[in-house]
Amino acid sequence: MEELERVQERLGNIRAVEPILSALRTISLGSWRAALRQLGGARRYSERLLSILPLLLPALDVPPAPRQRPVPEPAREVVVVVGSERGLCGRFNEAVVELALEELAARPVERLELLALGSRAVRLLSQRGRRPAWSAPLSVTALPSPSLAFDLARRWLARYEAHELDTVDVIYNHYRGPALFTPQIIRLIPPRLEMRRQVEVSWPPPIVETDPLRLYVQVVGQWAAVRFYNLLLESAAAEQSMRYQLMDGATKNAERLIEEMMMAVQTARRQAITRETQELAVGAGLVGRRST
Repeated sequence: MEELERVQERLGNIRAVEPILSALRTISLGSWRAALRQLGGARRYSERLLSILPLLLPALDVPPAPRQRPVPEPAREVVVVVGSERGLCGRFNEAVVELALEELAARPVERLELLALGSRAVRLLSQRGRRPAWSAPLSVTALPSPSLAFDLARRWLARYEAHELDTVDVIYNHYRGPALFTPQIIRLIPPRLEMRRQVEVSWPPPIVETDPLRLYVQVVGQWAAVRFYNLLLESAAAEQSMRYQLMDGATKNAERLIEEMMMAVQTARRQAITRETQELAVGAGLVGRRST
């Protein structure tokens, strides 16, 4: 009976956990698909922004030149590490933090500003002696907010134009497919535009009613913000994909254990019923007692 009670207790524990695992799997799957949908829309918007720039260049009196610092001095670098707010996603945060530590070790500390998004990444960086100068949590129940990406990108661009920083690099997990990701580093600022040359000249030619240079700067700033949002969505897709795979495996293991425990309980019950029947039969004198 003690063995039966232990099996029943374990079965109850597994049955209590299995709905939680299944719910986490469903939530992760939904967030994963939502991240991919948002990522597709953001990429299309980014391509449309790039398609505007070739139309603006002929209207510019002087092509925009690369920014020059008034006084030569060592570069001021900003490194942004994108992690996750929750766990249960394997080595997602460890991988991105390891790449960040490698990059930080090769850069001068006095000219470096470390930023981080996601409490898990902040914790790992702090544990390894690299506490971020600024950090912010990510949403637990939703995808990264576009306003977060746009506010940060605009702030960095303003500092870039004011010669307060020279580069902004983003370290994140690049999404490569279900439960597949690769930590990467992307140069966000200064923007590296990949404009496609138009094969045919549009007719009639576009009419630019505002200052072309101001519009050019606005489009480039918008593109940089959307680019950063793309990176956040890629990171979210990689995180949710990894979490879904882990929760799916855990749910299947729980279901398998429940089946095994049910069989063990049924076997233990049959054995207990057999023993009780034998004891009743012996007590009634229907069969002789077994000699010891």
